[in-house]
Amino acid sequence: MYTENRNVRPEDLGGGVSRKILSYSKNLMTVELHFPKGGIGAPHSHPHEQIGYIVSGKLVYHEEGEADQVLGTGDTYYVKPDAVHGIDVLEDTVLLDIFTPMREDFIK
Repeated sequence: MYTENRNVRPEDLGGGVSRKILSYSKNLMTVELHFPKGGIGAPHSHPHEQIGYIVSGKLVYHEEGEADQVLGTGDTYYVKPDAVHGIDVLEDTVLLDIFTPMREDFIK
């Protein structure tokens, strides 16, 4: 299975943030997110493991109980299940998030 990114319509999440659901199975999902400078990924948690890859841009990554980290292009972060986490966007940023298992709540 493959996904041609150019054929995936972005979902408007408000505040200039958009999301594209890319390839997935019940066990794994890739999601592309676009955040404008000044955008916020509000603190939240979910039962999934997550790895984020910063395709471009710069952000401050917050995770409950951890020191804030400034991350930029090429950096990654890991989110353990149920960890409260969020971001503050310092530059226009594109993220690739990978979840296991897939985020059923993202599929409508």
